[in-house]
Amino acid sequence: MSDLPANLPSVWIHELTWEEVAQYLARDDIAIVPIGSTEQHGPAGVLGTDTYVAIGLAEDAAKRAGVLVAPPVWYGESSHHMALPGTIAIRAETLLELTRDICRSLARHGFHKIILINGHKGSNLPPLITAAKSLHEAELPHVLIAVVDPLHLGRTIAREVKEAPEHHGGELELSQVWYRFPPHVRPDRFPTQGADLRTALSEFGVTDLFGVHGETIEIPWSSYDQAAMAPNGSLSDSSRSAPEKGRRFHEHMVDNLVRFIAWLREQKGPIGHTEPAAGAVVASPGSDGRRSAAPRRPGTTRRRASSST
Repeated sequence: MSDLPANLPSVWIHELTWEEVAQYLARDDIAIVPIGSTEQHGPAGVLGTDTYVAIGLAEDAAKRAGVLVAPPVWYGESSHHMALPGTIAIRAETLLELTRDICRSLARHGFHKIILINGHKGSNLPPLITAAKSLHEAELPHVLIAVVDPLHLGRTIAREVKEAPEHHGGELELSQVWYRFPPHVRPDRFPTQGADLRTALSEFGVTDLFGVHGETIEIPWSSYDQAAMAPNGSLSDSSRSAPEKGRRFHEHMVDNLVRFIAWLREQKGPIGHTEPAAGAVVASPGSDGRRSAAPRRPGTTRRRASSST
């Protein structure tokens, strides 16, 4: 059950006034940021599929845990989908800087625990993790930034639910959106055959995002390569998609998020609570770019410099 104050009408920051956000910050400091993409998802999935995945997870976890959610980011690193119309791609560098700016803004107002939910499974992870690491190291030592992705948060339930190898436009993500946002799936257009990824990627390629893998080798591909592999845009057989499968997959991850948020509320360190070593240079968010020693946050522990390597 949500423990949001009764007079807060929404978990979404953009649906609140600044005074309502300030009221929340007087008692809590956790924010969720849903990040997805606008890219083709085959004949059965809408272009906003990845963002709807992130929105659904963020909103449902926030309502249960009583935290706030930042407006969703509808764009991601989608260059490999640009062969099909409607896809809007941004560079990984752009997503990296956008994520940094969002986290800087939230941190300035007092959100010291930020959860980035990536609905664009895998592809957005490098810039999101880089943003989180670089901010925490160089600018926001008192802010814990977590990165959540269904690839990792839903691994165990995925293997129980799915009946086909899962890749882009697959049974799991379309079932999840079908359950949570029914109008945004076209059930009469599910592909019945996936791309031949083994031929395209070798025996070392990942042909099932939630499968059990041995040794793997990553081969990035272009939008032209993908169009040749999957002319309809889908890399998966999604014909066995079903809302009930989506419910099991989705609710399992929401349960995990709620448990994680409960842990965050009790978390006392070291991450986000350890002071940089005396004299360490840390950038001040929102400054003119000059660097200064980081101010000490009350209740944190100063880390002693170690003589060992």
